[in-house]
Amino acid sequence: MAPRKKKTTKAPSSKIHGVINGAGEVVEQPIVSTIRENFMPYAMSVILSRAIPEIDGFKPSHRKLLFTMYKMGLLKGNRTKSANIVGATMKLNPHGDAAIYDTMVRLSRGYEALLHPYIDSKGNFGKFYSRDMAWAASRYTEAKLAPICNELFCDIDRETVDFVDNYDNTMKEPTLLPATFPSVLVNTNTGIAVGMASNICSFNLKEICETAAALIRDPHHDVRATLPAPDFIGGCQVLYDEKALEQVYETGRGSIRLRARYQYDKSQNCIDVTAIPATTTSEVIIERIIDLVKQGKIKEIADVRDETGLDGLKITIDLKRGVNPDQLMAKLFKLTTLEDSYACNFNVLIGGVPMVLGVRALLEEWIAFRMECVRRRTFFDRQKKAERLHLLQGLAKILLDIDKAIKIIRETDEEVEVVPNLMIGFGIDKIQAEYVAEIKLRHLNREYILKRTQDIEQLEKEIAELDDILKSKARIKTIIVRELKAVAEKYGEPRRSTIIYEDTAQQYHEEIAAVPDYPCTFFFTKEGYFKKITPQSLRMSSVHKLKEGDEITQEIEFSNDCDLLFFSDRAQVYKAKASDFADTKASVLGEYVAAKLGMDEGENAVYLVATKDYGGMLLFGFENGKAAKVPLEAYATKTNRKKLTAAYSDKSVLTGMLWLDADKEVLFTASSGRVLLVHTKVLSLKTTRSTQGVAVMKLKKGHRLFAVAAYREGTFEKPQRYRAKSLPALGALPSNEDKGEEQLSLL
Repeated sequence: MAPRKKKTTKAPSSKIHGVINGAGEVVEQPIVSTIRENFMPYAMSVILSRAIPEIDGFKPSHRKLLFTMYKMGLLKGNRTKSANIVGATMKLNPHGDAAIYDTMVRLSRGYEALLHPYIDSKGNFGKFYSRDMAWAASRYTEAKLAPICNELFCDIDRETVDFVDNYDNTMKEPTLLPATFPSVLVNTNTGIAVGMASNICSFNLKEICETAAALIRDPHHDVRATLPAPDFIGGCQVLYDEKALEQVYETGRGSIRLRARYQYDKSQNCIDVTAIPATTTSEVIIERIIDLVKQGKIKEIADVRDETGLDGLKITIDLKRGVNPDQLMAKLFKLTTLEDSYACNFNVLIGGVPMVLGVRALLEEWIAFRMECVRRRTFFDRQKKAERLHLLQGLAKILLDIDKAIKIIRETDEEVEVVPNLMIGFGIDKIQAEYVAEIKLRHLNREYILKRTQDIEQLEKEIAELDDILKSKARIKTIIVRELKAVAEKYGEPRRSTIIYEDTAQQYHEEIAAVPDYPCTFFFTKEGYFKKITPQSLRMSSVHKLKEGDEITQEIEFSNDCDLLFFSDRAQVYKAKASDFADTKASVLGEYVAAKLGMDEGENAVYLVATKDYGGMLLFGFENGKAAKVPLEAYATKTNRKKLTAAYSDKSVLTGMLWLDADKEVLFTASSGRVLLVHTKVLSLKTTRSTQGVAVMKLKKGHRLFAVAAYREGTFEKPQRYRAKSLPALGALPSNEDKGEEQLSLL
């Protein structure tokens, strides 16, 4: 098949000089090739080079910023203006000063977003827990690297990681930082790429170092024994859920519930919230509390305000007299983000491939990465010592006859011949000869040479030791464990987030307001309108206002304190309380049920059941002549669910349904006019709501079950005529004496 030609539409010709040929042409391009050539490279760039952190715990923007500060000498010395740092970072990160400064703010101590911030800041850097507290411009703030960055850069000049060219090939930058601790799990890291995201929570540095060391010693170590739960900078409470934590630790996905920390000031009769979940802000909490007070859902609060200051976060809630603070906080935990969930998604780039890993797998990957760093560092040190040894071995040969060396140099006519003559005279190579030739004249004495050559034996021992380390994975692991212990001792801090268990955490159980119970009558119409009318109102006026063509199909006398089940024409049932509907009068249309209960577009309510104890049963009749009997208790739920799917079988169109308090005779009418009288006792009760039922009425070709109605005594002169000995049955045509007005109304 020949390839399709691209369709082009030429723009109108122009007489203006200088028009570019082909300009204005519209070229049709297949969407598949557009995605492949334009969108996919962009998506891969965002995933691999921008949004997802790598095993060292950093995104490219973080790494470029920190490395620039390291090269600026900010690991030691005084702070410098943030604007200087931002400008220097643009040599590696060409995304603009605003993006770089935002990254810098989030890594700073002042912003308070990280357990162990990497930047020691001075000035207004905003606050992580505040939405409205903005940071100052970069020209007003100062910064330097925090002491913990020594652990990020201590080995970077010893070829522990690879370096690549920057975007304009004028500088080199590291692909990873050789962190001596699992920084990927020590600080929070969030990123949104194209089609995937990452959200890594923070863990206590001491606990994570201890866990990593334990995993190195024993690959089967129980991670949760040394790493009980995440730790957050704000110091909020972590609700311990064993199953949820196990899921996070094993799969890298899951949800951890966080709760604010508070204290009650009895003298001021107020609650001071001093720590909030890391997923919310103080403004969101205060706004939500104000909304709840306005809605009348919370009446115990007199005032709420933000008293955050130099001492840190503080939300003050003034209480009314006699309010129990613990009960109020339990209520606020349920209704506001004072208790919130942290969604974990440990998505990390491993060798350039996005992978979602649990805590154990992530630590194992970091251990493998760190082992490679230590191996490369050891090899680098070995090479440097070997080069030094090589030079000293050449110098040692000079020690045998210094006068000979001087004589060779003096008797050499040309400078370029000095090195070759030394090589020939002492049997050394070019590198050694160059080293000897560069020695100053004042150093050509026996004392200097003896001091230099004394290091040969020590270097040989050190090289042998390094060779042994390179051959032994166990020794490399021992080095890593030793470094982890040193980091934990030097930078470790106590846990900030306390762990509370679900059974001890105070829970709020909403008090169900007493629903007034009084008699009322429910009216349900063919068009899906509902009215709840009291007997007094009915006595005043019983003439109903209805839409044109509408009619009342159900009238139920019940009470205000009951459940209402509205069955729809799409095999769904919607549950509501009768008290949810306002009392009305017969002279109004009533409430449209589909809109009131939020039914799907085009869905309509067709039948109403009112109940308190979910007793009795439902009888469903279908066009194919089948009927199903289901207990009403099958629709009772422990939770307050508003909608149930698969309320009845959708294999055939529903003809009608009835609620029955006990088995009784029911009249089935076919479109052919035949009538069948069936006692529901012969139908077996099915516990499955969506059962297709059993065949009840035989239907002739082209006919269907037309109506289902409860039989009233006296409707037929000879009811036995319409009863059948076995089912399914064809039924009988009504006799002349049964073709009265009453019978016709059943049809």
